[in-house]
Amino acid sequence: MTLTPTQLDRYKRHILLKEIGGAGQQALLQARVLIVGMGGLGNPLAQYLAAAGVGTLGLVDDDYVDLSNLQRQILFGTQDIGARKVDVAAARLTDLNPDVEIVCHPVRVTAENIDALIGQYDVIADGCDNFATRYIVNDSCFYARKTLVSAAVGRFDGQVATFKPWLVDENNVPFPCYRSLVPSAPDADEEQDDNGENCATLGTVGALAGIIGSLQALEIIKEIIGNGDSLAGKVLIFDGLAGRARTVKLAWDPANPLNGIATDS
Repeated sequence: MTLTPTQLDRYKRHILLKEIGGAGQQALLQARVLIVGMGGLGNPLAQYLAAAGVGTLGLVDDDYVDLSNLQRQILFGTQDIGARKVDVAAARLTDLNPDVEIVCHPVRVTAENIDALIGQYDVIADGCDNFATRYIVNDSCFYARKTLVSAAVGRFDGQVATFKPWLVDENNVPFPCYRSLVPSAPDADEEQDDNGENCATLGTVGALAGIIGSLQALEIIKEIIGNGDSLAGKVLIFDGLAGRARTVKLAWDPANPLNGIATDS
């Protein structure tokens, strides 16, 4: 595809980067990314992917805007309370960048609909708030060999990881999937985050969601343009109170039911 004069102007800060350039920007414009969860992570993630020119963004969420969302879900305003999240987000993102096609999926992810949802997209971004959905998304991505970029936040800390378990590392060991990071959910998983904490009662600082959602967007951009070091096989952990970030290696778990050895179905 050829970039139009308007696109050359809109994306010129990308095009100036040798790691992206014109070819990388064209790849972004042709990419299709599904965002699961339009909450604290999905809001900044969607904004930066739309601004970057990702050609098609799918938004999955069946929830409605609530007053308590506004502390961290920055696509929404007071006037949006009671409106469907994906509809408000679609309007804001289209205004931000009309190049981007926004596809709304106002549904709750289930084992029955997940394969059809992710089948339409190249990269899957998980920013949901419960383990049950994370496992459903992970397992579908595993069998479909879809790149999954997952993020989570706690009170003052967050993490980002990329999962491509059909590939192997330099030692020919399969990369792990999400179940290697969290083998089993704690009790009452619907009420807890990835640190086993209840965000509704323990809280989370709004700016942290912006940081982690932005890091998630950056990892997705890197996957699309095929440049930079992938987080596959690693987890980036950010400690907001300490102002520190570290990257740790995530071990492949051969005892895991989804242990990194993908097979053709």
